[in-house]
Amino acid sequence: MKILGIDPGLSCTGFGIIEIINNKIELIDFGVIKTDSKKQLNLRLNTIFHDLKYVISKYSPVIMSVEQIFYGKNVKSALLLGHARGVPLLLSAEFNMIFYEFSARRIKQSLTGNGNASKEQVQFMVQKLLNMVNLPSPMDASDALAAAICYNQNFRV
Repeated sequence: MKILGIDPGLSCTGFGIIEIINNKIELIDFGVIKTDSKKQLNLRLNTIFHDLKYVISKYSPVIMSVEQIFYGKNVKSALLLGHARGVPLLLSAEFNMIFYEFSARRIKQSLTGNGNASKEQVQFMVQKLLNMVNLPSPMDASDALAAAICYNQNFRV
C-alpha cells in the first residue's frame, strides 16, 4: 500500500511517497513543488495542483497523510497557507484517497520519541527508517516523508 505524505506550503510544498510491503517501509519518491512568489495566488495554487496531481497519477497512492499547518500570529500568512492546504484536500477527494492529518508534534513523537524534536532529528530518523544513503533534502520533502511514516506507525498499514 502506498502512502503519500504532504508538507503543505505556498512557496514550497513537500511530498514523499512510501510503500508498505510485508510490514517493511520502502521509499518510492520524494521532492518539492515550488511556486514563483511573484505570481498571483491563483497561479501558484494551480502549479501545486497540477504538479501534485501528476505525482498522484504516477504513483497511485491510496492514503494521503498531511502535516497540519501551524497558525502563528500572522493572520495573512495563515490564510495563504490555508489556501495551499486546500489543494491536497481537494486532490485526495478527487482520487478517492484516505485523508489524514497529523500535528507536527505527533509526527515528531512518532519518529523520534520526542514531540519537541528538531527538524534535523526528524530528518535523521527519516533517513534511518528508509535506509537512505543521504539525508532527505530539502527539509520540506523530509517533513512530507515523516508524515507518511507517521501514518504507517500510527495505523500499521
